[in-house]
Parts: sequence; structure tokens; C-alpha cells
Amino acid sequence: MAAGYLEILRARHAARLLTGTLVGRLPNATAAIALVLFVRAEGGTYGLAGALAAVYGVANAVGQPVLGRLVDLYGQPRVQLPAAVASALAMAVLAFSGTDPLPLACAAVAAAGLFTPPLEGGLRALWPSVLRREEQVHTAYAMDAVAQEVMFTVGPLLVTLCVSLWSERAALLVLNAVGVLGALSVVLSPPSRAWRSAPREAHWLGALRSPGLLALLGAFLFVGIALGSITVASVPYADEHGGDAVYGWLMAALGLGALIGGSVYGARAWSGAPERRLRVLVALLAVCYLPLMLMPGAVAMVLLSLLSGVFLAPCIACAFIIVDRHAPGGTVTEAFSWLVTTFTVGASVGTGLAGPVVQAGGPLWGYAVPGAAGAVSLLVLLATGRVLAVPARSGVVAASSENDPNRAAEPRFSSGDRA
Repeated sequence: MAAGYLEILRARHAARLLTGTLVGRLPNATAAIALVLFVRAEGGTYGLAGALAAVYGVANAVGQPVLGRLVDLYGQPRVQLPAAVASALAMAVLAFSGTDPLPLACAAVAAAGLFTPPLEGGLRALWPSVLRREEQVHTAYAMDAVAQEVMFTVGPLLVTLCVSLWSERAALLVLNAVGVLGALSVVLSPPSRAWRSAPREAHWLGALRSPGLLALLGAFLFVGIALGSITVASVPYADEHGGDAVYGWLMAALGLGALIGGSVYGARAWSGAPERRLRVLVALLAVCYLPLMLMPGAVAMVLLSLLSGVFLAPCIACAFIIVDRHAPGGTVTEAFSWLVTTFTVGASVGTGLAGPVVQAGGPLWGYAVPGAAGAVSLLVLLATGRVLAVPARSGVVAASSENDPNRAAEPRFSSGDRA
């Protein structure tokens, strides 16, 4: 397993791109907890903190595909770095002005979310130009999914470290400054500066004109709902079985399960169409959510939480491959950004949905939501099987004038049109 990942990291520029992307995404990964701690330190209520975090999330969901399309049109350095600087400056405005006046705070948070650079989608667009074999690209997608789990585990710890060493204001400023440095490291790398998207047919829908991509996004909306609902359903369970410490272990086990599953999934080459493989993975994901409804003691529940996370990262890694296969030419960064946005929106919906369900029926019904959402995701994949079943592209070719893996011919294509 380690040999496969080390082979990827030894490729020229690979370690720099992965590390720079993870560091650059720290502000996004820590935004929610950093905002909550900052608002509390400013004397604001948890309701205000939640509202500002929601503003950030909505703005981020809007900005990712928009900035992704701009990256496809104008290249990574001309979009990613200015966006990272703008987002960091907006957070600095919040840090120095505080929550009063409130309209300024909301505007600053919205701008910070809107201008968050699509580094995640940009990295996945770069892998084919850095790695020489298609199976290496697939392994890199899995490693990428695992790295995200590590980042979302380490990020909150860094926030609390900054708060304990300095202050909540310093945490906002330091993490966003570090994020700009991560983005700078990526955009100054030769692969990022050389990357060009394939020519694209002018179309206002951009990547969303692909029926296969729409089917995948529909399925992953419900995967996001499943994940978001677990975080809420685990709160009342933890309250009955030991409090905050138990909740922390449950969430850590969920992330650890995803890390283990993604590591094992990426360690081998998989044959067959990824669309069929994704249906199997989503089915296993849904099945592994069901034992949570047993709600045993705390130790057993931690183990069940670990099991429930095992197939999450493999599902995400497999989805990356499908996005690459179905994204129209010239829209690869935008397409990956749409997957990120859809998953984020789904998690937010799951959080909002699980609250009333838990209040009405307790944690048992709360834990029924992720299993049901996983089942619906599988039904979407089965219902759209014919749309998703497109011929696979003929391998990833890294050395090309475009450095873009998307080479499928498009109807009515005109090389002079750019959307």
C-alpha cells in the first residue's frame, strides 16, 4: 500500500502540489469552527455564529463552480492566487471589525466564502499532467480523498492551538495567511503555470450540460446528506453516553474509517467501469450506516462509526474518476468544483434535516437518516445507469499541448468558441 503512494509522491511536483493544496484549503476546512470561536470571543451568540457560518457555506458553494469555470478559461495562476488573497483580506476585515456592525461582518464572511479558491478541483485537473500512467492518476485521486480526511481532522486542532497560543482573532488571521502561502506554492509550480484547459464549446451551462455529470451530482447530494445527518444524530447519543468526549471519539472514528478505506482502495488497481464500481461502493456505504441504529454502548458505537466511514473515501475517489470521464472538454476544473459544491450542500441539508428528525424521534430516527440517504443515492445511480454508462476514454495522456485529460469530441464543437 505504501509503495503505491510513495510512487505518486516521488513524481516530480506531486508532493508540492498535494501539500500546497492542503495548506491552501486550511481556511476553508477551519472556517466553521474559527467563526464560532471568534463570534463567541466577541460576545456574540451561538445563533449568530451559526448564521455567519451558514453565510460562509452558501457563498462558498456559489463561488466554487464559478471560480472553477474562470480557471478553465484563464488558467490557474490568474484566478487561484487573486481569489485566495481576496478571501484572506475579507476574513481580515472581519477579524479587525468584529461582529459590529453586523452587515459588514456578513459581507466580509460572504466575500471570504465566495472567493475561496477552487484548489481542490484544480489539483485534480493537474494530476494527469504530473503523472504518466492512468492507474497512477486513479491512485492519486484516492490519496487525495485520504488527505482531505487528514486535513479536516488536523484543521480544527490547529484552530484551537492558535487560540490557546494567541487569540481567536489571531487564529482567523494566521490560518488565512497560511492558506495564501499554500495557494502561492501551487500556482508558482511549473505544472500549474503550464496547465491549459482544452478548448470548449460556448455554452452557458458549462460542465452541467453533461447528463452523466448531473446524474453523479444527484447521487452525491444524498451522500452528503448522509454524512451531515450523522454529525447531528451523534450529539444526543453522546449526551446520553458520556457527553462531549464521546462525541469527539465518534467523529474521529468516522474520519479514521474513511482514511482506512481510502488508503486500502487506492492501494490497488481496479478493473471495470468506475460507474459500476461506484454503485457497489455506495451500496456498501448505505449498508454500513444501518448498524448505527443499534446504538450500543459507547465503545461499540465508536467501532460502528469507524465502520460507517470505511466506504466514504472510496466513493469520493471513484467519483473523481467519473467526473473526469463525463466532464465536457474544457470544463474539468469546473466539473470537479461542482462535485465539491454538491457534496457540501448535501452535508448542510443533512444537518438541517436531522435536527427536526432527532427532536421528533430521538437519536434512533436521526441515525435512520444516513441509511435512507445512502439508499436514495444508490437508487439515483441505478436509475441513471444508462446515462452514466458511456465508453471510457482511451487513457490519460499527460504530455499534450493542453495538459488536459478531457479529449472527448463534442457535438457542434468550434475551437474559436469559449464560454
